[in-house]
Amino acid sequence: MTMKYGKHLMYVMMPFTLAAPAGALAEEMPAEARQELVKLSRDLEEQSRQLAEQKRVIEEQEARFREYRASVDKRLDEQQRRIDELQARVGTLAPAAPATQSEAAQPVKVTTVQSLMEQRATGPDDAVSPPPAPPTPQQPVGIPPEQPKEQRPPEVAPIFDAPGVLTPRGSLVVEPAFPYSHSTTNRVALVGYTFVPAVHVGIIDIRAVDRDAYVWSLAARYGLTNRLEFEVKVPYVYQTDKSLTRSYISSGLVDEAFDSDGNGIGDVEFGIRYQINSPTTGPFYITSLRVKSDTGTGPFEVSYGQRKVNDDPPQYSSYPLEQPTGSGFWALQFGLSAIYPTDPVVLFGGVSYLWNIERDVDDTDGGKDLGIDSYDPGDAIGFNFGMGIALNEAVSFSLGYDHSIIGKDSQNGTTLSEATTTHVGTLLFGYSLRLGDKTTANLSLGVGVTEAAPDVQLTLRVPFSF
Repeated sequence: MTMKYGKHLMYVMMPFTLAAPAGALAEEMPAEARQELVKLSRDLEEQSRQLAEQKRVIEEQEARFREYRASVDKRLDEQQRRIDELQARVGTLAPAAPATQSEAAQPVKVTTVQSLMEQRATGPDDAVSPPPAPPTPQQPVGIPPEQPKEQRPPEVAPIFDAPGVLTPRGSLVVEPAFPYSHSTTNRVALVGYTFVPAVHVGIIDIRAVDRDAYVWSLAARYGLTNRLEFEVKVPYVYQTDKSLTRSYISSGLVDEAFDSDGNGIGDVEFGIRYQINSPTTGPFYITSLRVKSDTGTGPFEVSYGQRKVNDDPPQYSSYPLEQPTGSGFWALQFGLSAIYPTDPVVLFGGVSYLWNIERDVDDTDGGKDLGIDSYDPGDAIGFNFGMGIALNEAVSFSLGYDHSIIGKDSQNGTTLSEATTTHVGTLLFGYSLRLGDKTTANLSLGVGVTEAAPDVQLTLRVPFSF
């Protein structure tokens, strides 16, 4: 305002300080000053109204922001709960396993969670501009976590032959394995006649046998779909057998040692496995079919030697000159396994049935007639169970038990009189170490708990994912 209106402003303030009548003061003011006073009064009233309106708008926006912040906090808590569940289900239970394509879709987007955290830490005092309008109740805040198309069971340290997790679609896993087993048995063979129980006339052949088997196998698994995979395994077998024999009731008591070994391609196997269900909670069920060929050298295809154990009457005992590298029979195995994740462990188990296919063995041993005709090895029923736990992000541990019940052999449709049902039980321990995103090292130890089981089994597996 210019200086010429200074005296007029003094007139404006005088009604508050002087006792002169207002009407007289107004008459003394020039007309121009009175108009300016009216204009200023109107401007003040308009500014007061605008300030009141802005205050009301700010209060409404602050209320909306508080409501919006509460909604964001609620959504963030829900997002965090889902993240914890997914990490406990996939990440923490399988730290030693390489990341797969379907597993990569499970975690919530990190950028979304970070943005929600930033919004949660921002208050009305920190806002430079007014907060955005709150969403309607039907509109979710933020981006919900992407749910995986296919739920997959968590990986644990493998201790059984069949892996627990299927190969993702289009992925290839190549697994070299190095199993080793050692067994020691004592055989007592009776050759002669028994008149009454516990009275035997003839030869008693006592034999102690030490057997070691070294296997180098290469397996390849390919994911046809996320729930169906195909597998092929080619083993190479080297086996040694050391026997120490002593015959009683013979012309001499002399210990005799017989050593034999054998090596070559074992029985090639083909398999297919299918994941039946894909639950968000509860157990996963996987069914399998395995076909075992007879590419290895069977027990009826190796050569045997004979030694005389008695002179009068002449009696002989046979022993193998070389060790077989296969069973000599085709076989089919049907299996069903279950994997149940329950924080902090993973429970697993399965059942199987092995059908050994009968065949005529007289065409073996170079066409030599063995006089055996049709031979049928006993079928086997198996079951196993165990549990796995992640010790940290790189190491997991598994403990389990495997048992097989092998039926009696038969020849020409008749069960052999000397055949018995065999139980093979093994207690297993397994460790898994993650070497990288695509590689893990798995070591398992098996301890025989039945007489027919190998004393010790050690298996090293190193799968590579492509």
